[in-house]
Amino acid sequence: MSQKIINTNDLAFLLYELLDVERFTEFPRYADHSRDTFDAAIELALKVGAETFAPHNHLCDGDEPRFENGKVVIRPEVSEALAVLRDTGLMAAAQDYDRGGMQLPSVIAQTCIGLIKGANVSTQAYAGLTIAACNLIMAHGSEEYKRRFAEPMMAGRFFGTMCLTEPQAGSSLADIKTRAVPAGDGSYRITGNKIFISAGDHELSENIVHLVLAKLPDAPPGVKGISLFIVPKFLVNEDGSLGERNDVTLAGLIHKMGYRGTTSTMLNFGEQGGAVGYLVGEPHQGLAQMFHMMNEARIGVGLGSVMLGYTGYLHALEYARERRQGRPLRERDPQTPMIPLIEHADIRRMLLSQKAFVEGGLSLCLYAATLSDEKKYADDPMVQEESAGLLELLIPIVKSWPSQFCVEANSLAIQVHGGYGYTREYPVEQFYRDNRLNPIHEGTHGIQGQDLLGRKVPMQDGRFYRALVQRIRDTISECADAKELAASSTLLGDALDTLQHVTEALQSMRREDPERALANAYLYMECFGHVVVGWMWLRQAQAALRGLQQDGTQQKAFYEGKLKTCEYFLRYELPKPLALAGVLENADRSTLEMPEECF
Repeated sequence: MSQKIINTNDLAFLLYELLDVERFTEFPRYADHSRDTFDAAIELALKVGAETFAPHNHLCDGDEPRFENGKVVIRPEVSEALAVLRDTGLMAAAQDYDRGGMQLPSVIAQTCIGLIKGANVSTQAYAGLTIAACNLIMAHGSEEYKRRFAEPMMAGRFFGTMCLTEPQAGSSLADIKTRAVPAGDGSYRITGNKIFISAGDHELSENIVHLVLAKLPDAPPGVKGISLFIVPKFLVNEDGSLGERNDVTLAGLIHKMGYRGTTSTMLNFGEQGGAVGYLVGEPHQGLAQMFHMMNEARIGVGLGSVMLGYTGYLHALEYARERRQGRPLRERDPQTPMIPLIEHADIRRMLLSQKAFVEGGLSLCLYAATLSDEKKYADDPMVQEESAGLLELLIPIVKSWPSQFCVEANSLAIQVHGGYGYTREYPVEQFYRDNRLNPIHEGTHGIQGQDLLGRKVPMQDGRFYRALVQRIRDTISECADAKELAASSTLLGDALDTLQHVTEALQSMRREDPERALANAYLYMECFGHVVVGWMWLRQAQAALRGLQQDGTQQKAFYEGKLKTCEYFLRYELPKPLALAGVLENADRSTLEMPEECF
């Protein structure tokens, strides 16, 4: 099978040598599994991605969904690919056996999803949103809602969305105006407008289950007054059959620079008196409930960013090896043969940067997925609690770091291709456009930075931040005595010292002047993210050194590549944001003090 989605050696290394995911087979939930079943699921996902999703990726980019005669028209390949995904069971990979799932660990299920994203992120989005919406209903919905809505979603009969954003509110959910009024029969009537709703309307499934944030008549102001409702496109009868069309109307399609195969919609609820909606859980708890889906979606954004960067890197690597251009600097004779691009130093720099970003980003996302498994199924309640806290702490970084630096990887992939990279005849320009949407998906860098610095680092008096720092310190100590890793250990240790000094200064200031402390939160997140990814790289180097010592020459080039890339990231990339640590530590006021009229 020919594919440029993932380096399968790298994936196996990350899963089994770095993260030791086989240990999850000791959890009772996963006792039926083994490395063989994990590999079988991954191989299936890669095959589906390469053979069913990838072939129409470019076609959908050039032939966007259209609104014709009251319906959305989408290329038939999209429906065909999603049917394959449904029929293979991959949509329910993490669900319970008794609900038709494979009951795979989250880290394996996320790996499978990531491979499909790398093949065609636009088509996968319909399934990805459905999986996240289904998981939310399973976590917070009643048994009736699980049966009526979630189970058909697992089976791929119904698809799902999340409806948060409104035209006047944007990211400020406190200002939403969508209303929900009790109908007297246990249901509600929903009225309002939502915008930028991915997969908000289509003909790809029997039904679409919208998860809608709205406010009840007696709701307190702000985010404390938000409730969550299930609003299906078609009403669902008690026996599971479809009823009449609900009062949900497609107001228009939005055409974005990327993800062109995914419908982006404006939806009107209640034009004919009110869309029928069903309250999920308790009133006024909607934002906390929606964070179950948002957090999953944020991890998904980070993983999608990584996979778009990864496929761009593999395309650039192949091009650099095959394309001949120029000669060595010392070669003056124009009659000598041209050399492959990869022999030029600046091309190697760009390839090495891409490798560092995408392989580091993938290790970060998969590590986060292991924390998700540990928080649910570890035998020790203390491990569960710490894993849950570490995951909460890392979610802003998992979302935002890849969606900044793996987009940069895509930019470098274009540059490696030279002039050809800027044309639509080569796929790297589409990968860049698709990935450029991810810095806005599920919250901007600024929002994620404020969440990290203002909420996640100080939660429980900094307990989980300290736990993460200790884990990083432990790795540094373990690696310090190995001559191959000593220099890298020192570099990461120095960077961690700097991050700790900055964190202490900002947390102290946050209590007195939160606006000033958070003004440069995006930069803090870059520094924090680089340290965490640097830790991931040192751990990869540690595992690679073990591999060299145990495996001899069989994987020599692969393992040495890991060691060299670790050195590169810690020497070249890690110092860049940390060079501005003084700006953070002093809580620079430049952005606050610039008068509006001076822009």
